[in-house]
Amino acid sequence: MTKSKPDFHGINLNSLRQSAEHLSAHILPTPTIFAPSLSNLLGASVHLKLENLQYTSSFKSRGAFLALKALKDEDKKVGVISMSAGNHAQALAFRSQQENIKATIIMPEQTPFTKISKTKAYGAEVVLTGRTLDEAKKTVDQLIDTHGYRLIHPYDDLNIISGQGTIGLEMMESNPDLDYLIVPIGGGGLISGISIAAKSLNPDIKIIGVESALYPSMSRSLAGLSPQSGGDTLAEGIAVKTPGVLSRPIVAELVDDIILVNERQIEWAIGALIEHQRTISEGAGAAGLAAIYAFQKRFRNKRVGIVVCGGNIDSRLLGTILNRTLISDGRLVRIRIGISDEPGMLAKIAHSISQHHGNIIEVYHQRLFYNVPAKLAKLDVVIETRGSTHAHDIISTLKSIGFEVHLLDEQFQSH
Repeated sequence: MTKSKPDFHGINLNSLRQSAEHLSAHILPTPTIFAPSLSNLLGASVHLKLENLQYTSSFKSRGAFLALKALKDEDKKVGVISMSAGNHAQALAFRSQQENIKATIIMPEQTPFTKISKTKAYGAEVVLTGRTLDEAKKTVDQLIDTHGYRLIHPYDDLNIISGQGTIGLEMMESNPDLDYLIVPIGGGGLISGISIAAKSLNPDIKIIGVESALYPSMSRSLAGLSPQSGGDTLAEGIAVKTPGVLSRPIVAELVDDIILVNERQIEWAIGALIEHQRTISEGAGAAGLAAIYAFQKRFRNKRVGIVVCGGNIDSRLLGTILNRTLISDGRLVRIRIGISDEPGMLAKIAHSISQHHGNIIEVYHQRLFYNVPAKLAKLDVVIETRGSTHAHDIISTLKSIGFEVHLLDEQFQSH
């Protein structure tokens, strides 16, 4: 029996192809690339859709373009408003600037600075309030009542869903034999559009959603459970407490499963995309890779498409994640060495480390604290190594020549 092609509120394969035609001259042709190093590491054939290379460094400019083009002239004159943790904010500001439409964006207070500054740079008025999109929505409603702005919802909008669905068309055209598509879920607009496109072209493909474990809104909603989410997540782009009204039935019918990933898995995925693919991703954009990392057996030897949906990550946070990755892998270790306070001790330690080709990054010589006797001292040494085995070799050698050595990084000790 032939499976019927999905159609939700008039969004179907034909309408998505029309959306793709409307967008063709207004978006960047982002590639879907094979990731050989990540594939070898995870045991699956991994294909990355690089929407972090799109305008405003995320997929959001697709739906925002269509939503603004669909406005009536009187709505364009009054202006638009939305709430966003960053990517929809930038996309709507960018497209509004192109169309000479006033845009007001309500952003949660903890939104990364880079997303706030870029949104302002596109000419939007930014208001910071609340901790989540749901709290920001209250301010949106108040400003709509006061000024009559037109709401361009970040995910609960048919034009938004249609625009994001064009990603699914592009992925299936370039990789029609994928076994799985893994797509991040916040409110559900992205995965809804992609699912309609993908299931229309290949009814047998498995669509897997991925949520932050701190914000399992869609999965709990589909299971009939009460909302239960909150906390600070690296994937603030999908930190949504209430899934979309329009997207929920689409996800219920077309998405085969939803996977939850924790903060450590998201952090690993951000680091892995840089180290193995030289690709910068924010937390939400790395969620698909985090899902494969968390459930490697499930995806082993499968052809898996991942949407790297955004690259708007704060530079300071990115630096912290990269350093934490080095520490976790044992490539950056911090040790405390007890020594007698006499000439030649530091040279002896440095010689031992250099013999093992360790690179000393930092040394802190402490005589006054730690409650050490007056003739003793402590050295805190940060060393760059090739990995955990190399680090343990250096530590073992220092101990063998009489030094008391303690590893200070618990994450590495338990790795």
